Amino acid sequence: MHTERAGPFGSSAPARELQAVCAIHSVVRVLGIGTHCDLGDLYQRLLASGHEVRVHVSDPDSADILLGIVPRGHGLEMDLAWVKQADGLVVFESTGRGEHQDKLRRRGFRVVGGSALGDRLELDRAFGQHAFRQAGLGVAPSHEVSGWDEAIAFVERRPARYVLKFSGEGFASTRTYVGMMDDGRDLLASLRTQKRLWTLDEVPAMVLMDHVMGVEVGVGAYFNGRRFLRPANLDWEHKRFFPGDLGELTGEMGTVVTYRGAERLFDATLARLEPLFRDARHVGYVNLNLELTCRFGYPGFAILSALHTEPWSAVLERLADGGDRDVATREGYAVGVVITVPPFPYPDGYARLSKGAPITFYPLDDLDRASMHYGEVAKVDGELVTAGQIGYVMVVTGAGDDVETARREALARVRKVVVPNMRYRNDIGERLVREDLGRLKRLGWMP
Repeated sequence: MHTERAGPFGSSAPARELQAVCAIHSVVRVLGIGTHCDLGDLYQRLLASGHEVRVHVSDPDSADILLGIVPRGHGLEMDLAWVKQADGLVVFESTGRGEHQDKLRRRGFRVVGGSALGDRLELDRAFGQHAFRQAGLGVAPSHEVSGWDEAIAFVERRPARYVLKFSGEGFASTRTYVGMMDDGRDLLASLRTQKRLWTLDEVPAMVLMDHVMGVEVGVGAYFNGRRFLRPANLDWEHKRFFPGDLGELTGEMGTVVTYRGAERLFDATLARLEPLFRDARHVGYVNLNLELTCRFGYPGFAILSALHTEPWSAVLERLADGGDRDVATREGYAVGVVITVPPFPYPDGYARLSKGAPITFYPLDDLDRASMHYGEVAKVDGELVTAGQIGYVMVVTGAGDDVETARREALARVRKVVVPNMRYRNDIGERLVREDLGRLKRLGWMP
């Protein structure tokens, strides 16, 4: 077989399809504001559909992500005027800018992303857990601690198995520690080690959550400022680096999603938080797993889009305008598999090991191209290469009537991608098929 350089949105995409999209939907101006260009795939698809896009990337180490593919802004105030002139959309990617979003909405901008409340619910873990209890949700016991000494003293006083999580921005997922020993000895060792190696003046705020056995499942939906749009979705994340759920906790190595069968879980959880988000005029995606994500999640948004039957522009405008129409989705499941290169999930050594590596593809059909969702990549002299700061290359999706069909389709497409030293998990969804779907159905949470 030969390889080709064209990516998902290369010159081989049929022009008549793009013309049809542009003829049906009016052109929308979109200004993306983020730290790492996490929604780059969404911007790509908007551009391919004929819309106008500018993006601001605040992190200098992420400035090259999708460079040569997605246009950059010309200055924030200038670009806000540009988008306001056409009554366009401002899309925020990450937490930490919720107050700014609320202010822009009060100035008449159409903003999608989150809110100040969403930031606090996600970043202040203790506040989020309190909100769950106030809404009547059953939550696993959690204990807020400030600093290493307080955390160590707590575990020594109440030895048990806990999950350690940090509150606030800037903490990598690899800092989360899931205790393994029932007497907490491994967690104490981890806490003492981290205390010894800690170099910042700031005392970290942490949450120790009681470890609970069961089926981990997320439920999510889009909020339009007044209510959650239907249908809600279910997701099963795979955060460990290696197959078999071994190795480091990463942001995510792959996920299974569906827009069908979420009603009972949604009604018992997210739906109870609707008044809270309504009072805050939150506009954007909300996901509840063990805690809340009040923004678009990557790669979750890309994997969900494999089940959408309408373009992103329609979904974003409906959210910004408070429209009530359901999100148009298809039956079945989608599976996303993340492709990475060394030294992911750590940034140290990336420039030496993998940055700038070429990305090529075996022959792709149109559906293959549409199923490649770029992450840290760029175009350099017309060639697609790895970029960014950690080696998160792309997520590849497959869809089908059942999880196994979607799995096979996603993995078949992954094998059409060629990157030196690329890694991925080949077991995404296996445990779900083997155990967890059946357990959820027996418990009555899924039909």
